[in-house]
Amino acid sequence: MWAVAAIAGLLAVLTTALPWHDAVATTQRVAPVLTFLVGVTVLAELADIAGLFELAARRVVPFARGSTRVLLLLVCILATATTVLLSLDTTAVLVTPVVLAVALAVEADPMPFAYATVWLANAASLLLPVSNLTNLLALDRLGGLGNAGFARRMLLPELAAVVVVVLVLLIRFRRPLSRTHRPAEPFAIGDRWLVAVAAGCCLAVAPAALAGLPPWQAALPAALVLAAAFALRRRRSALRWSLVPWRVVLLTEGLFLVVATAGRHGLDHLLSQAAGHGVLRTEVVGAATSNLVNNLPAYLALERAVPAGHQQQLLGLLLGTNAGPMLLVTGSLATVLWRERCRARGVIVPAGQFLRLGLLVTPPLLLATYGGLLAG
Repeated sequence: MWAVAAIAGLLAVLTTALPWHDAVATTQRVAPVLTFLVGVTVLAELADIAGLFELAARRVVPFARGSTRVLLLLVCILATATTVLLSLDTTAVLVTPVVLAVALAVEADPMPFAYATVWLANAASLLLPVSNLTNLLALDRLGGLGNAGFARRMLLPELAAVVVVVLVLLIRFRRPLSRTHRPAEPFAIGDRWLVAVAAGCCLAVAPAALAGLPPWQAALPAALVLAAAFALRRRRSALRWSLVPWRVVLLTEGLFLVVATAGRHGLDHLLSQAAGHGVLRTEVVGAATSNLVNNLPAYLALERAVPAGHQQQLLGLLLGTNAGPMLLVTGSLATVLWRERCRARGVIVPAGQFLRLGLLVTPPLLLATYGGLLAG
C-alpha cells in the first residue's frame, strides 16, 4: 500500500497533474506531521523494548482481584491513556499484544480485550493533537485554536466516546466478563532505570505540546533522550534503523500528493456537495468515507471540502474520521495493524464479526460525540 501511494504521488508531480508549487506547499505542510510521526514511533518502540507497556499491563492485574470485568475496565484506562498521550497507532501496535498476552495468561476470554484496544485506539484519539495524525493536520486550519484550545473543545466528545465504547463492551461481552480469572504469574522488571526513563519521556510529550510546543518538537527530543538512555545502558542493538516508520512516512506523503491532485480535478467539488455545511452530516460522511477508503485519505480529501473558517464543521469531520472507522477492518491504519497483532497472538478476528460489532458501537458513538461537541 505504501509503495502504491508513494509511486502515485510521484507520478502526479512528474506528469504535472499536480503543479510543482502545489507539491512543495503540500510537502511543507506535512513535514511537521511526519516529523512528529517519526519521533513518537521511535519513542513508543523503544519504550516497548524497555518493557514499559508490558509492565503497565501486568501491574493492573492484581487490582482486578479476579474480576474479569474490572480487569477490562483497567485495560480500557490503559488503552485510553496510551492513545491520548502517544497516538492510536501505539495502542494498536504495542499495547494490543501485551494486553492479549495478559488476558491469555490469566485464562480470560481475549476477545473483549482485543476490541477494547482497537475501539479505544480509534475513539479515544480525539482529545489531543498528538493523539491522531488527522488532529495534527487539522490544527493549522482551526484558526489559532492551539493545542490547549483543541483539547478544551474535544474534551466532551472524548469523554462521550470512551463512555460509549466501555458501555458497549460491558453489554456485548457481559457473559465472558462475568467470569473470574486466575491470578497472574509474578512479573520481574528488567532494567528499572531504563523503564523509568521511558515512562518519563512518554509522559512528557503531551504536557509539552499542551504548553504550546509544536508536537514534533515535543516528540523528537523525547525519542532522542530515550535513545541516549539505551546507549548509556549498552543496549545499542535496540537502536536500529527499522525503528523509523519510513513506510508510513512514504504512505502519508504519497496520499497527500494524490489527494491534492484529485482535488484539483473535481474531487473537492464532489465532496463539498456530499458534506454540505452541517456538522452532523459532515461527521457521518467522514465516518462513511473512512470505512470505505481508510481514515487518513478520507480526512485529507474531506478537509479540502470544508470552507475556511468553519471550525465547528472541521471538528465534526475529525469526529467522523477518528471515531467512525469501526465497521471495516481496513477503516484505519491502526485497525489494520491491530488485526495483524491479534493474529500473531492467535486471536483471529473475522471481518464479518468486526462489522457486526461495529454496527453496535458506531451509531451511538457518532451521536454521542456530536452531542459532546455541541455541548462544548
